[in-house]
Amino acid sequence: MVAKMRRAMSGTSMRRGVAKRQLLDDGLLRGPSDVGWREEDPWRVLRIQSEFVEGFEALEDLGPAVSVFGSARIKPGSVYYEAAETIGELLAKRGVAVITGGGPGVMEASNRGADEAGGKSVGLCIELPIEETFNSYVNLGVSFRYFFTRKVMFLKYASGFIALPGGLGTMDEVFEVLTMMQTGKIIKYPIVLFGKEYWSGLWAWLREMAAESGYIGVADPDLVLLTDDAAEAVDYAVSNIVSRLGATSQMA
Repeated sequence: MVAKMRRAMSGTSMRRGVAKRQLLDDGLLRGPSDVGWREEDPWRVLRIQSEFVEGFEALEDLGPAVSVFGSARIKPGSVYYEAAETIGELLAKRGVAVITGGGPGVMEASNRGADEAGGKSVGLCIELPIEETFNSYVNLGVSFRYFFTRKVMFLKYASGFIALPGGLGTMDEVFEVLTMMQTGKIIKYPIVLFGKEYWSGLWAWLREMAAESGYIGVADPDLVLLTDDAAEAVDYAVSNIVSRLGATSQMA
């Protein structure tokens, strides 16, 4: 049964032109409005399971990788688009795969830099009403319906993280990684926040309000590196990389 569902719902692509999949439900936590909505939940669990299996199978041989986060709204030619493209290129030249959300903006730029440098360019696309397709620089793409299954792939297959300016989704991804590290669910991997002007205010608030008030550890804000230098960002992000072929899975 599960194998049949996986074949029907496969969201993996090994290059360009990923077909859109119809959204089969409108959310994990809200069932259909009809009386028999409870009958849908077991099938929803199998859909979730199929996404995990699909992602694990697609990425199991990826090797060393860094996840790059950032806004989908940043345009080509902008400072941060060009920085993301450079970061993708530098990672590829180190033999490190680039993992992004597979969409436009920072994601496209990072994938573009990696792809054009001959590297592995991974896109983990989320099905949204406004964003359902991979950018044209993804050479290994996996499509997800659920955010939480997608987040597991960002964490499980990366040994470093770089976040450029972004909105709520980027903030969510950054703080997800920090929380997992702080609570010991993953080991401490390098996290880079690229763009001092953008990130410094938030990090000052964490130090001066959250840390001084005792809501986080005093050392917690030091889990990240703030920089405006693409080469420094890459050097730091790959500083702790080991081949996944010889490493223990980082997910507890």
